[in-house]
Amino acid sequence: MALSQEQVENALQEVQDPVAEADLVEARAVKEISIDGDLVSVQIRLGYPAKGIRDELKATVEQCLSQLDGQAQFEVDVGWDIQAHSVQKNLKPMENIKNVLAVASGKGGVGKSTTAINLALALSAEGATVGMLDADIYGPSQPRMLGISGQPDSQDGKSLEPMMSHDLQAMSIGFLIDEETPMIWRGPMVTQALEQLLNDTRWRGLDYLVVDLPPGTGDVQLTLAQKIPVSGAVIVTTPQDIALLDARKGLKMFRKVEVPVLGVVENMSLHICSECGHEEPIFGSGGGADLARESEVELLGQLPLDRRIREETDSGEPTVVKEPESRIAQIYRGIARRAAAKLAMQAKDYSANFPRIVIQND
Repeated sequence: MALSQEQVENALQEVQDPVAEADLVEARAVKEISIDGDLVSVQIRLGYPAKGIRDELKATVEQCLSQLDGQAQFEVDVGWDIQAHSVQKNLKPMENIKNVLAVASGKGGVGKSTTAINLALALSAEGATVGMLDADIYGPSQPRMLGISGQPDSQDGKSLEPMMSHDLQAMSIGFLIDEETPMIWRGPMVTQALEQLLNDTRWRGLDYLVVDLPPGTGDVQLTLAQKIPVSGAVIVTTPQDIALLDARKGLKMFRKVEVPVLGVVENMSLHICSECGHEEPIFGSGGGADLARESEVELLGQLPLDRRIREETDSGEPTVVKEPESRIAQIYRGIARRAAAKLAMQAKDYSANFPRIVIQND
């Protein structure tokens, strides 16, 4: 007797999405169930890039379905479909950019820029098309971290072509000035420069644009929150009490301007001695988890204080591309999947699906 669609769907309710923490039916990841005699075809489409867990999830689904009927054949196709998500009420998503993700910290020196670049590279490694915008006008670091030199091209004399590195589209004020030139600008000039870098760059079909914000809650952060459509924010901190105080301010700022906080990344959570392997929480412990719990957001991941992260980023080959199979790279990819999955569970933007109505008076 052939299986029914209801039997297959009930079985899929027993399979948990390992990242979204919901079953596949609840997560609306089951796009199609097709039954032709003893052949059952199932199409799974996640809302976030998941190259790192695709094979594991496919095997889990196949094993679950095989328990329904040992004689049936099952074809399982696992992929992802990244949608544009809702942004601030008075704004709409940008053309050619589905989602803008802001990476922020309340305090400098917590490894925010390193986290931002590895997050962008991790999203790309997971199967998304990703851009990187360096919004730290006073201290641009992404050109060095991406190993890019030179200036961007302009085909029409009005807009800039993004620079390319490690399959990322990137833009930074650092591409337009000498590395040692100080930016002695007042706030209005800085915010105008940020808007121009974002709007005058010819981004090409991005699933995510990761924006590396300067530390603090000043002009640039407010400009981003009020004028740029942001789908979600990631807060970077260390376990240190003083860093956590400032991280709370950054988190509350995003909430006040109605930008969803996807979660917290705790950087430098543990120091591992390269000589003897001794582990020591030199900046304290549990701070990131406490911040996430009291703020009712997810702790996306914890990264060790490791010399390789600094060395590889300084050399223009961040850990995710330099050592893609390393434990640290896998932590970054896990953070990327969790952040994207949190975003995928939020409200989507359907404005692109509506026809444009033009009224002409003849």
